[in-house]
Amino acid sequence: MKHFKFFSKEDILFMTRVRRFETRMGERIRFLKPDSEWPEVLQDSPAKYVILGIPEDFGVKANYGVGGTETAWLSFLNAFLNIQSNDYLTGENILLLGNFDFGDIKFLIENNAYNPEEKVDAYRHALNIVDEEVEDLLKLIASAGKIPIIIGGGHNNAYPIIKGVAKGLHKADKIPLSQINCINLDAHADYSVAAGRHSGNGFRYAEEDGYLGKYCMIGLHENYISQNVLMDIHNNPFIDYISFEEIFIHERKNFIQAVAHATGFTEDSFTGIEIDLDCIENTLSSAITPCGISPLMARKFVTFTAQDAKVAYLHICEGATQLADGRKNETTGKLISYLVSDFVKELTQD
Repeated sequence: MKHFKFFSKEDILFMTRVRRFETRMGERIRFLKPDSEWPEVLQDSPAKYVILGIPEDFGVKANYGVGGTETAWLSFLNAFLNIQSNDYLTGENILLLGNFDFGDIKFLIENNAYNPEEKVDAYRHALNIVDEEVEDLLKLIASAGKIPIIIGGGHNNAYPIIKGVAKGLHKADKIPLSQINCINLDAHADYSVAAGRHSGNGFRYAEEDGYLGKYCMIGLHENYISQNVLMDIHNNPFIDYISFEEIFIHERKNFIQAVAHATGFTEDSFTGIEIDLDCIENTLSSAITPCGISPLMARKFVTFTAQDAKVAYLHICEGATQLADGRKNETTGKLISYLVSDFVKELTQD
């Protein structure tokens, strides 16, 4: 894992605003000690949840989108490490591992690609490196019996996450095959044709390679499902979805009923929980929407799935605090912090 940086206690405290008479998350969260025997020490850690970042926008740019998804990670850390450690969430069952840094590859592409098409092609090829390193790390975390919480980054990372976690759970003898299910809260299916890696086809790659079993999407926008993808979904008994319009326009199901349908559809195996922030109204992303679910609904989604599914991991992606075109929103990290804390709180309920 050439591009992964492990966090030290000093790294974490540098981002923590210590204050008298209070205890912040950054003061209680666990970390790997320098020169410790990785990954053996992870297996022995009392932490159940492992947080890591993949701050990149390769997949978004490879999908002709607006870059900037690498900015959400630091914003999340600044928010999450400064929430209160208290009886609701102490942080002692969480380990903050660190983050990937693919800046050297990005520098090469941005300074050597001669035109937009060449740049898109270069980013698609670069995702092979990202995929391999992310897969290897997630396999180690899952095989150690931990639940990874991954902050992106683009939704392209769903593929190596699913692949790595499935292999890790299989190695730990928790599943008979290297295959898991997935529930995706998203405005888009991200099931485009597997013709070059990008942020819009991670689930297609995972399914075609045999690592994704059942796949259920909640909140798809009917305006953004291509006909060929729609036909593929309808013809596949292992894929299901409930559109945004079914829930909020036609009111055939309410939101919680839709989530319950998804957890029921995927209940036969370990299930990855995916949240693409472009489905949340006015949350900054490459595909920001003026009409989506509310942050409150997203918090209900992560709480209900943590409660009702056999959770394999949590992946929150596609958010940004600043896009390449200059648009900004500093609240994205705080939203991610709420989603992560809700998830861990629900799973640690007595």
